Amino acid sequence: MRTTVTLDPDVEQLLRDAMQQRRRGFKEVLNQAIRAGLAAPGSLGVADRPFTLRAQPMGLRPGIDAGRLNQLADELESDAFADLSHRLLRGRKPRARRRK
Repeated sequence: MRTTVTLDPDVEQLLRDAMQQRRRGFKEVLNQAIRAGLAAPGSLGVADRPFTLRAQPMGLRPGIDAGRLNQLADELESDAFADLSHRLLRGRKPRARRRK
């Protein structure tokens, strides 16, 4: 595959040093470096062990379905938008929102 990449100055210098030490061309040294980097354990920042997340209680009251909170937020937002639209169509100024 033929492609164009922009190398950081430090990476360029590392490649040039490797070219001189190994007496190989740019393409060969670059391909070897990429192969070694991608084949190495933990390459590309992937951890050796899987990431785990510890669940914490949300402190919701009994009877509140946490899975429907986004739906509630959407409904409140659409109600506020409808109210604002009706007021603007009637020529009234929108009510100022009270901050809590």
